[in-house]
Amino acid sequence: MWPVKGSSWAAVMAAVLRHPSLWATAFTQIFRCARRGWWRRPPFLPRPDQDYLRFRLQTAYGGDPPPGALRPDDVVTYLRWCREYPR
Repeated sequence: MWPVKGSSWAAVMAAVLRHPSLWATAFTQIFRCARRGWWRRPPFLPRPDQDYLRFRLQTAYGGDPPPGALRPDDVVTYLRWCREYPR
């Protein structure tokens, strides 16, 4: 089962769209987190691996978070961190 519901992704996308300065960072992170060979398997979207996403949700929120636990403001904070973190 995918650890994040579609409605959570919609809320995250809406939050990111309100921050144009994060669009490039979000686009970059989508492809950095995408599983290898995502273009070869349906649904042909650059989604992160389920195990990776589940791990990230567990480390962010503790325990085994319920589907839909992803908070849009946390994603915006994460993207700001990605943008500002020195390479």
